[in-house]
Amino acid sequence: MRPEILNPLFAETATLDGVGPKLGKPLDKLGLTRVKDVAYHLPERFVTRRPVDNLDAASEGEQIVIALTPTEHRAARSGRGPYRVLAEDAVGNVCALTYFGRASYTAKKQLPVGERRWIAGRLDRYGDMLQIVHPDHVSEEGGDALGRLCEPVYALSEGLTQPKLAGLVTQALARLPALSEWIEPGQLARQDWPAWADALKLAHKDEHAAARERLAYDELLANSLALMLVRADNRRRKGQPLQGDGRLRAKLELPFPLTGAQTRSIGEIEGDLAQETPMLRLLQGDVGAGKTVVALEAMLIAVEAGKQAALLAPTEILARQHFETLRAMARPTGAEVALLTGRDKGRARESILMGLMDGSIDIVVGTHAIFQESVAYRDLALVVIDEQHRFGVAQRLQLAGKGRRTPHTLAMTATPIPRTLTLAQHGEMDVSRLDEMPPGRQAIDTRVVAQERLADVVEAVGRHIAGGQQAYWVCPMVRELESEDIAAAEARYAMLKERFGEAVVLVHGQLRPELKDAAMERFAGGDAKLLVATTVIEVGVDVPAATLMVIEQAERFGLAQLHQLRGRVGRGSEKSTCLLLRGDALSETGRERLALMRETQDGFRLAEEDLRLRGGGELLGTRQSGDTPFRVATLEQIQRLLPLAHDDARLLIERDGGLEGERGAAARILLYLFERDWGVQLLRGG
Repeated sequence: MRPEILNPLFAETATLDGVGPKLGKPLDKLGLTRVKDVAYHLPERFVTRRPVDNLDAASEGEQIVIALTPTEHRAARSGRGPYRVLAEDAVGNVCALTYFGRASYTAKKQLPVGERRWIAGRLDRYGDMLQIVHPDHVSEEGGDALGRLCEPVYALSEGLTQPKLAGLVTQALARLPALSEWIEPGQLARQDWPAWADALKLAHKDEHAAARERLAYDELLANSLALMLVRADNRRRKGQPLQGDGRLRAKLELPFPLTGAQTRSIGEIEGDLAQETPMLRLLQGDVGAGKTVVALEAMLIAVEAGKQAALLAPTEILARQHFETLRAMARPTGAEVALLTGRDKGRARESILMGLMDGSIDIVVGTHAIFQESVAYRDLALVVIDEQHRFGVAQRLQLAGKGRRTPHTLAMTATPIPRTLTLAQHGEMDVSRLDEMPPGRQAIDTRVVAQERLADVVEAVGRHIAGGQQAYWVCPMVRELESEDIAAAEARYAMLKERFGEAVVLVHGQLRPELKDAAMERFAGGDAKLLVATTVIEVGVDVPAATLMVIEQAERFGLAQLHQLRGRVGRGSEKSTCLLLRGDALSETGRERLALMRETQDGFRLAEEDLRLRGGGELLGTRQSGDTPFRVATLEQIQRLLPLAHDDARLLIERDGGLEGERGAAARILLYLFERDWGVQLLRGG
């Protein structure tokens, strides 16, 4: 149970003054649902504005404070265009104050024609006219207050302003409790870091490097400590040593010989399974590197030892694909493979539940349904988790509790993670890597195409599907935003459906699950020829006939993500093509990244290069495709501070009595503060 001292921080944001249903929506979009979230919503940057008497004294791109008098309000001809307020400075120069979306209502109230206002914001140019887009401040009073130094600039969502959010931050910081210190005293003195509450307040005032660093260290320490507790808990538990006799594995009829990396990984897993300490191993490998074969070999070891194995998949459609693949591969061995998902009902479900209970089912494949309370196993000894970053530690532990003793765990991921970041995400696991591709795989022909050649690309897709093949079309967003020119899946689907009719289906993360599954099944079955999607297909079904992929505005994706998407088409011996459509405003780094996609298909190399060129945002669980484990720590801080935090966590566990004692009690608070409290629960559960 969370310590009472943290309750003020975990109260809902609705408890802050001024937050009602209307303001709650934009806060929810930013993930600011609790007081703690607001307190840790650190400024993206700080601005210093220069007061100017007239627009002639200002430069384009400069942050300024200026007195302007509105002369005219201009609504857009279409409902989606910008709302502009034309205003004059003291000498008659005209500037447009530009608003998008619902912010136009604010402009109508704040900027009455003929009444002077002090405006703070960035001066830019649109065509022949100077403009300030979404002014940061509009004030009836003098501009002195608006020109103060180092004003924080926060990430916003529509319906939220900088002053309003700054006011909420002030309220949240006022609720900070007095917490005992969890950082080792020597470390704190060497780094000259402020105390926790002081650091959080300083980080909102100015670019206080020591404060930001201390907050990042807190987050890394909480993560390291939680993962160490998981590892220590795992070592205390007694598992079942599994030693297969090889009789089932010898009957496998694989279409190609195992690669050296597969053989090495199987050997590492076999060694772990033979121990009484439950295995906790991560299998990393590119899409198509052969992780499923390695998983099957591991599961057959369990079956040879007279036990059961389970494979957990993140989606129902992926679970069905794994089931079909494993059932076909395992057929010569005689091992009984079953599928269990939330869709199974009635007699069919009861039959599977009985088979798991009496042991007649050797291997079960499914979604989270396989660890529901109603599911009991005769003797579950191995759990395989596919795309493990999509499951929380608590879910994995829930499944682990299904065995008589703690089952061995093999987690798999197709997300290439740089070696420098493996400790941050998987510090509790041993790691095996599949860094070779099976023989017979053809390289994917990757080309970079300018966005203005869109019509040519559409015609190429038409020729492709007319020849009986299938194709993917990937967009970076679900729907268009009024303020950004980003390719959206819904708009592209509408355009392509007009061209190709019912041969086109749409999949994105905001669709209801049954609609998403239906579209994927039409595509996997060959009924649909073109699948328009967002990155929801990053980890998806295998469609051998899909040999063409178009990725629109490819510069908006990380290299590792582009590589995973591209892997959806290189599934067989057929020649496959990936077209990367690039936008017009492509930076030098963006050019280098897309050039790398043409040069190599080594996912691990691309992950390392992405880390160098772009930073770790996407790599740490990918901010674009999922949750990131770190909210405060930057890539540079992770690389520099994580080893220190790791050593500090080990010192706490091995020398300072773990979570007992004065510092241990403070560390327990830290785990709850950063919601790594499953580490505490493990300690209690023994």
